[in-house]
Amino acid sequence: MSILVDNIGELVTNDPALGDGPLGVVTRAAVVVEDTRVVWVGPSDRAPAADERTDLAGRAVLPGFVDSHSHLVFAGDRSAEFAARMAGQPYTGGGIHDTVAATRRASDEELLATAARLRAEALRQGTTTIEVKSGYGLTVEDEARSLRVAFEVTPETTFLGAHVVPVEYADRPDDYVALVCGDMLEAAAPYATWVDVFCEQGAFDADQSRAVLTAGMAQGLGARVHANQLAPGPGVRLAVELGAASADHCTHLTDADVDALAGSSTVATLLPGAEFSTRSPYPDARRLVDAGVTVALATDCNPGSSYTTSMPLCIALAVREMGLTPQEAVWAATAGGARALRREDVGAIRPGGRADLVVLDAPSHVYLAYRPGVPLVHRVMHNGVWQ
Repeated sequence: MSILVDNIGELVTNDPALGDGPLGVVTRAAVVVEDTRVVWVGPSDRAPAADERTDLAGRAVLPGFVDSHSHLVFAGDRSAEFAARMAGQPYTGGGIHDTVAATRRASDEELLATAARLRAEALRQGTTTIEVKSGYGLTVEDEARSLRVAFEVTPETTFLGAHVVPVEYADRPDDYVALVCGDMLEAAAPYATWVDVFCEQGAFDADQSRAVLTAGMAQGLGARVHANQLAPGPGVRLAVELGAASADHCTHLTDADVDALAGSSTVATLLPGAEFSTRSPYPDARRLVDAGVTVALATDCNPGSSYTTSMPLCIALAVREMGLTPQEAVWAATAGGARALRREDVGAIRPGGRADLVVLDAPSHVYLAYRPGVPLVHRVMHNGVWQ
């Protein structure tokens, strides 16, 4: 069955060959969808016939948001930690252990219920593609089951056994790294697409991080890195060295880090929800874009430092606090996220791509930053189906 999505006021295609500017904008536009794919894009007055027609009354349409960094598989609540932090207690990452303890106690059904609820919440806000990490189990069994749960809500799953060193290995971090690279990876790999590591002081150093990433890559997993969130460090350059798809956070960067990213295929994935929720400095996205670095935006949805599934919020923060234009922020939240996941079928609206559309109750993509906090998402099409 084919669907004509018609009377679109502004269509963001992210394909300059189809429209104006870097966003490939087409005004007074239409899209034809057949089954799960886009088959035609162009002006409304040239649209071919279809089995059904949806009139959008001049609303703007964007590609579905691509959230390339989230932690949806967890149990427990850290609202007290958030309240204390807002009262002046600095964020150090120590609260992760509380979530680990709660996650280990939870049943598979409880973990899936939380992950599915958050996935549905994200979809209502326009996120049609999402990556989900493990990292709150930190035992062989709990990391494997976390990934099994993650795979229930998305095919983009990431093994993050190297999130922090669990308390039972506090005095034996190298033994824990060996476990991550051995039995834990073997149990997790069948349910994972990616391997990730928190390369940061207080988590894993460069040598430990390299060991985890190379072990995962040897099992056929793509590499991602939590890098340079809390302080300058080796994470970004390690990501580039290993050809990782993304270096995530990128809050504290040296000129050498920026140059390395600019000369590589590694995407700098920025997570403004984390800075918002921890009162940390925002990354300088303007510096990265001006240097030629590919930038993505993602939510980092997790119970401790960024408990949001809202890509529209991340777009507004990136414009207000990180130096991006609305055009750049929308691109980073769609096409940028697709590049961070090395996906060519999402993040754009063009023939052959997956039919993921976000309809705004607004005439332009600019409204995502212009009207922050307003529920502008009118309707979402995911895989060719209106939600």
